[in-house]
Amino acid sequence: MAEIRPYREGDLAALYRICLATGDSGADASHLYEDPELIGHLYAAPYGVLSPMTAFVVEDEAGVGGYILGALDSNGFEDAAEAKWWPRLRARYADPGGVPRVEWPRDELLRWLIHHPRRTPGRIALPYPSHLHIDLLPRLQGQGLGRRLLDLWFATVREMGSKGAHLGVSEANVRAIGFYRAYGLSEPSLLRPPPRGVLWFAKAL
Repeated sequence: MAEIRPYREGDLAALYRICLATGDSGADASHLYEDPELIGHLYAAPYGVLSPMTAFVVEDEAGVGGYILGALDSNGFEDAAEAKWWPRLRARYADPGGVPRVEWPRDELLRWLIHHPRRTPGRIALPYPSHLHIDLLPRLQGQGLGRRLLDLWFATVREMGSKGAHLGVSEANVRAIGFYRAYGLSEPSLLRPPPRGVLWFAKAL
């Protein structure tokens, strides 16, 4: 039986593993990266380290197989990452420099993002200051856990004072897009245009 529980420090390796296993629009991305940790450095691990109070995992008899991660205050989280997360990774990974190019391999792009992380624009951060990521391994999908995770996470950040939250999803991730629409998340016009290939969803709290 799957259990949703708060994130613990010992779950960090599972965040990396799940992020890689779902990083190709919900499918296994391990074949896409030479360095299997890179995607987790950007989209999973910093939340466990910098914002554990807004991190929850799903655990069953096989171990941790899903999570919902995020930040109460996106701009504040980005400031914290700049001070406490990116410096050690910048020392480990060289900056490719220049402007990202279409022909860059994915590792190259993620290394570039470590040195040039994107900031949440004010037009998004003002009405929807919180943001989140949610991933479930296939064995945990289709059981209502995604909805339960969203319910829990939105209730948590609402109690912490958030007035709204946003998230981005790849246009190729048809399953996730259908799930977010069925859940009732909106697609506000102020979130457009997003980065190429991304859809934005939001919820007022």
